[in-house]
Amino acid sequence: MVRKIKAKLVLRLRADGFSARQIEAQGMSRHSVIAVFDAADRAGIDYAAVADLDDAEVYSRLFPGRGEHESVHAQPDWDRVHKELAKVGVTLKLLHGEYLDACRAERSPAMGYDRFCKTYGRHVLISGAASRVGHKAGQSVEVDWSGKTMQLIDPVTGQATRVFLFVGCLPFSRFAFVEPTLDMKQDTWLRAHVSMFDWFAGSVPRIVPDNLKTGVLKHPAEGEVVLNDAYRELAAHYSAAVLPGRVRKPKDKASVENTVGNIATWVIASLRERSFASLPQLRAAIYERVAAYNAEPFQKRQGSRLGVFEAEEKPLLRPLPAVPFEISRWIYRRRVQRNGHVVFERNFYSVPYDHIGRAVDLRITDSTVEVFAGDERLTSHLLAPAGMVNEYRTHDSDLPGGARYRQWDAERVREWAGRIGVNTTTVVNRIFESVAVDEQGLDAALAVLRLTRRYSATRVEAAAEIVLSSRVRSPRYAHLRPILETNQDQLGSRDAWSTPGTTIEPVGYVRGADYYAGGAR
Repeated sequence: MVRKIKAKLVLRLRADGFSARQIEAQGMSRHSVIAVFDAADRAGIDYAAVADLDDAEVYSRLFPGRGEHESVHAQPDWDRVHKELAKVGVTLKLLHGEYLDACRAERSPAMGYDRFCKTYGRHVLISGAASRVGHKAGQSVEVDWSGKTMQLIDPVTGQATRVFLFVGCLPFSRFAFVEPTLDMKQDTWLRAHVSMFDWFAGSVPRIVPDNLKTGVLKHPAEGEVVLNDAYRELAAHYSAAVLPGRVRKPKDKASVENTVGNIATWVIASLRERSFASLPQLRAAIYERVAAYNAEPFQKRQGSRLGVFEAEEKPLLRPLPAVPFEISRWIYRRRVQRNGHVVFERNFYSVPYDHIGRAVDLRITDSTVEVFAGDERLTSHLLAPAGMVNEYRTHDSDLPGGARYRQWDAERVREWAGRIGVNTTTVVNRIFESVAVDEQGLDAALAVLRLTRRYSATRVEAAAEIVLSSRVRSPRYAHLRPILETNQDQLGSRDAWSTPGTTIEPVGYVRGADYYAGGAR
């Protein structure tokens, strides 16, 4: 083929005194050598005139126009094809079909699908662009921990603290993110994802992590991947799916693996001479280096990571949720008490009253307690401050009858006692007087009043009168119940207790002051 003639070499050898036959012996056909001789003689060109030119330019001078031809097929806008291919669901097959439709409408000859693909491949090769067949813009993000670490140095003690690096990368534009952390625990892993999406100012539908336990519990060769609950919840918050790479298959997330290697140079190596005392100080320096890394021009294609991200990928990212994601933990099967509240860390949070006695799940965040029954959220409360105990957080809507329902307190107990009688009210008042705070006497007072569920209010009032006439200073349930069980509240017994000068031995379980003074044996 004439295009393969090394015209410059032939002219150089001719200038050195080689004959056509001797040049032919260098591995070229005689026909090609003679063709170069003839073309050079016609154009009046010798080796001295082309010594500073490359082979292609020498060939074009000797054989102008040879090998060049205009394609008979209509040529699409290859730059547009390249941009369209970055969009979700767009393939070369689809674009070729649209190209055929346009050619039919214009009655121009169209190339076949095979030539269409090959011509597009030459376009991206010549223009220095990257093929869009492998990755789509705004579709996935690859995340991993860097194997290399950094450290913080305490300026006073000189003690070093290890710092881990979380790395995220958008495979289409190779736009990168790096977050320094003090550990690799689950909450840290999740918070790093939140920071990453804030850095991108958007989210993507696919998150491709490694198979670390903070994200993936099980990744069998067959069957479904089992994700950590918190990680699945984060993905759902950003309307994404977690699709971990296969076990021991780093090529499934090659972009982030490559970025991890580059970060070692751009971040760790470039900051090796600087000392950092705090994590925020180190984070600011890392962000600065990552921004420079993203702005660095590509070596084998036009533009930079930042340029491709801003122009082609950022507009395709999903907007961030209006409410930021909160790190949470779950407590399962916590039973709702009879008072309509569920307990968490010695504080009480109301639950709709129709769930009393049932088991519910609690979702705990940094600021709230949410109560769930299966997938249904029943209610939520602000989390009680750390160190606070016995705090009640109650919504009126969670109580029977709404705001008309009242919690038991000293005032409400006294109202109930007043409806029974004066003596019962006195017993209740003495119970409250015997304790430091009213809440400590609620259970004892209610135990007395609930005797009216078994006995009539008249009998409880009569028993209270009998107990008050005795030497018991602060009557309780244990004093009234034996009187009612043995029918001492009947009229005759009550008269005997109240008659002056009459001495009656205590019966039942009523004990006198001598017993509590230590006189009883």
